[in-house]
Parts: sequence; C-alpha cells; structure tokens
Amino acid sequence: MTAYGGPSLWLGFDTSRTRVVLRTRSEFASDFSALIARIAVGGQRGPLVAEFDLDDFLVGLSELATWVHEGVDWEDTLVSLVNGVLDDAATAERSIQGDSPPAEGQVDPEDLDVLIGADWTADLTSFQRRDIARLLSLRHGANFSVPGAGKTRVGLAIFSAMREQGEVQRLLVVGPKSAYESWQHESMTCFKTPLRTSVMGGAPDQSAEVLIVNYERLSRSVSGLASWLRSAPSMIILDEAHRMKLGANGTYGAACLALGPLAERRLILTGTPAPNGARDLENLLSFVWPGHGKRVVTDAVGGGDLAHASSVLRPLFTRTTKSELGLPPFEPKIKYVDLPPLHEEIYQALKGEASSRRGDLESLGKAMLRMLMAATSPALLAEGSTRYEPLAYRTQPVEASPDASLISLLRSLPSHELSPKYRETQKIVRRNATAGRKTLVWTAFVRSLTTLEHLLAPHSPAAVHGGTPDREEQLRRFREDPDCMVLISNPATLGEGISLHQVCHDAVYVDRDFMAGRFLQSLDRIHRLGLAPGTETRVTVLAARRTVDEIVAMRLQEKLEFMGRILDDPSVQQLGDLQEEAPATEGMDTADIRALLAHLDSPAS
Repeated sequence: MTAYGGPSLWLGFDTSRTRVVLRTRSEFASDFSALIARIAVGGQRGPLVAEFDLDDFLVGLSELATWVHEGVDWEDTLVSLVNGVLDDAATAERSIQGDSPPAEGQVDPEDLDVLIGADWTADLTSFQRRDIARLLSLRHGANFSVPGAGKTRVGLAIFSAMREQGEVQRLLVVGPKSAYESWQHESMTCFKTPLRTSVMGGAPDQSAEVLIVNYERLSRSVSGLASWLRSAPSMIILDEAHRMKLGANGTYGAACLALGPLAERRLILTGTPAPNGARDLENLLSFVWPGHGKRVVTDAVGGGDLAHASSVLRPLFTRTTKSELGLPPFEPKIKYVDLPPLHEEIYQALKGEASSRRGDLESLGKAMLRMLMAATSPALLAEGSTRYEPLAYRTQPVEASPDASLISLLRSLPSHELSPKYRETQKIVRRNATAGRKTLVWTAFVRSLTTLEHLLAPHSPAAVHGGTPDREEQLRRFREDPDCMVLISNPATLGEGISLHQVCHDAVYVDRDFMAGRFLQSLDRIHRLGLAPGTETRVTVLAARRTVDEIVAMRLQEKLEFMGRILDDPSVQQLGDLQEEAPATEGMDTADIRALLAHLDSPAS
C-alpha cells in the first residue's frame, strides 16, 4: 500500500481477525509513531506499520481524533464493529448511570410476540421473556442464567426476532458436543417451519439456517466458518461460553474472537461466567463487546467492592437465578474422612516428593493431580496394565509387612486398606438404594471410576467416561432400569448438557478439583427446572482431612463467593460455604498455586 501512495492512514484486521493493523506513508512516519504510542505500548512493528490486539485498539480508539492528516481509510468490517461497540457502550453507560434508554431502543416483554414473528410457536416463561427483551435492547449480549433456565430457547427467540427484522438470515452456534441434542430439538419444536439445522462435518453446510460446531473443531475450521458467516448476515452464539475463558491466550478463545466481528449479532450463554475470577469475565465480555467489555470489568472490579462491581456490570447481562426457577432448595454437605495409617504415611511421603519438584507450572499441575489421587488412594498412582484397570481390593485385607518399602506399599495398598472415601461412597449408595433412590457418583479419575464400578457392583452401576463406547446406553440404563441404582462419571465428561433430575436426587463427590465452574455445572445435572415440588436433593462432598482436599474446598469457596457476588446471586455464594456433615492443571489460578504450595511445604501433622 505504501509503495503507490495510499491514504495517510489505513486501518483493518489482520488475517486472524483478532488484531488491528494500522499503516501509513513514509512522510507521516513521525506522527504515526506518536499516535501508536498513545493508543497502546508495544504496537509498532516498523516505521509505517503497527498492530494491536482488538481490545487494546478499541480502548485507545479516541486517540485517532488526534490524527490531523487527510485521507483515513477503514476496512468495512472494522468500521461496522467499531460503530456497534460504541453504540453498545453508550447504551450500557446510560444504564449504568441510571438514565432511561431511548424509547426506540428499549424492548418491552409485552411486544415480544410481534417481534419474534408468527412462525414462533414455543411457550416462553416470564423470566425468559424478560431476558429476551433485555438482550434485544442491546445489539450484543450475555445470558448468564443458571442451567435449566432455557438459555437455548432464549437464544433462538433472539435469532427469530433478528430474522423477522431482516437483520440476520443464519445462526452459528458454538458449543460442546453434549449440547447438540438441545439445539437440534429446540430448532425443530420452536417454529412452525423447523429451521434447517446442521452439525458441521468437514465443511460448513451452505444451506443451513442453524450451523452447530463444537469448540474442539473450531480452530481448524475458522476459514470455512468465516466464509459461511460472510455469505449472509449472521448471528453467532457461544453456548457454555466459559470454555473460551482464556480469550486470545487459548485455542478456543482465539478462534471465537476471530469469528465474532463477522457476525451482525453476538450472544454468549453460560451459567458460570467467572469460574476463576474477573479475568474469565473480561475475556467473555471481550467477545461480546471488544474493548468496552474488558475495560468495564477491569474498572468495576478494580476497587475491590464486589457489590458495586455487580451493580456496574448488571446492565451488561441477564441472569435467571435458581430462586426464580422456583426449585426446592438444597444444601450440599461436606463429609471429612480420616486416612488410615498406611494411607496417611504414603500421602505425607508423596507430598514431600511433590514439594521438591515444583520448578514450573506444569510440574505444579502434575503435583496437584498426584495429590488429588493420593487423597483418594495412593494406589491410583501406580501404573496398571491399562489406564482403566481398577484397583484390586480384597474382601479380607492382609497386614502389611513392616519391612516393605513405601513404593511397594503404594502398589499393594488395596490389599491392606480400603480407601475411606470408597467405603463412605459404598455406605451412601447402599443406603439410598435401600430407600429406592438412585445416586450419581462423581470422581475425576478414570481408574477411580472403574474401581468404583467393581465396589458398587451389587447396585448394577452404569458408568460414563471419555472412553465409554456406549454412553447413550449407559445413560438409558440408569434412567430406565430399576436395578441400576448408581451412575458413576466424571464432571469433564458428563458435567454439561444432560438432565438427570427426573430420576436422580442424590450425588456424591469422591473428589473435586479447582474448577469452580465445572463443580457448579455438575451440581445442576440433578437440580434443575422440572423438579417436582417438595423434591429433596442431597449432595455429599467427601474430603480427606489434612490433605489437598482441604485446599480445594477453601479455594472453591472463595471462587464461588466471588462469582455469586459479581452476579448478585446469593445461592452461588452459599454453595461455596458447605456445611460439614455431623459425626488438575486445568482450573488453577495464581491463588490456587499459592495455596497448593503452602500445603506441599507444610509439615506432616
């Protein structure tokens, strides 16, 4: 461009569409350098070229007013994005200041039937109508309602309204595989003429009105999806949007941020928007409102007053809470167990070994996983013939040799002692089964899961993990087989996208990790919209005393309290404060790491 004398300043996206490129001509090099320094530090790539993350560029956007030279050329898609961000920022700012929005921009829930169009046939609850109206009042939006509040239906209703007004023609849904069924079902049942819905295979279906793609496929499909979005005015929805919480620093986030500017309307759906704190929320809102979203979160949370932060952020999202769903309340309880002597001895030895190998984050992540396993049973750390081989517990334990080494004791531990967590799980499942109540058992590790399959064999367990070939059959059996009284799974596999509340009202957590969002999501498998009035939901979290379990419990409490306060949702705060029952690298943040290091360095008690 500079070789043939283009405009004095050119602005557009780079090939990834997550960064903004600025170019100038040689005669403006000095003024260009001064401008770039004012927008953000470190953006200049040469005398005549600069590059910024989209957020940084939008934060410093006002500095462009200081460019006095004629001839400024913008890429059309960047102009459209900037105008939309500025409009939304102005609307949000009026709401934050308590000013009434312009009448023409405010949507009344009573007007939705006309706005959504005659082709829409599905019922909407009062809280869904409220959320749809609020989201339609903004060009882009965020729905942080709890699981079971009908966020899928709300998203489709917004798409229907936009289609009715001629603003969009097609919808791209990015979500986990477990959400496919919900989107396909709702696309069929909410409209007189079902939407043409397609799950993306090798390439986008050009005839689809609703195209669904999972996060794992997203990064290698950006080019094809970008073409699909450009070929007609489109809307994009990120379902379970917390999966892109790392923003531009994560594979999922970078792909989402690249596609976002190509859509006429952006909407994110998640019940857990800030599982690890404010940074997660910054990255999610940066997708919705590049520049403005990150800045408003940083400014709101920076003072440390979460009540104030919640009031500032509230106009930017909708949230239906558990109390609004009218669900019977439930109160998870934590039950502490004591480690038997050999288990305690091996755990303390492993803790010392982990402490000596803490040189980097990867090592710390592995140490965390080893400690979580060891708190359940150190024998899980011993290599089996396969990754699925269960621990071989004996009906009659044998006494350990006093001369045995710690490593041999680790391998033979199931011959000497039954894990107290497994013993307690057996007791809970047996008691529930006797009362005719099915139980959902959560454990993070596959060998722990297969071990529990054997220990709970009298109750005909169903089991689902990442390697389960007949997942649907296992779920069917748990739901329909009266002899199948327990389902064993891990939150990474089954924590999202399924409903078990029709048949199961009891859950046991054998272990938990630092991922607050995953914990909340898994709780909602059995406590969601549709529960019969008066249903008693019982959740027990098992924790071994003087182990990493206590550190996890403390950090999850802090994260859930933060999330509850930022969302102004007391029910989330209360979940962090588990009442004691009477007589993985992923998800760790800086505070988690400090807490883990303190545990690893603490002397055996």
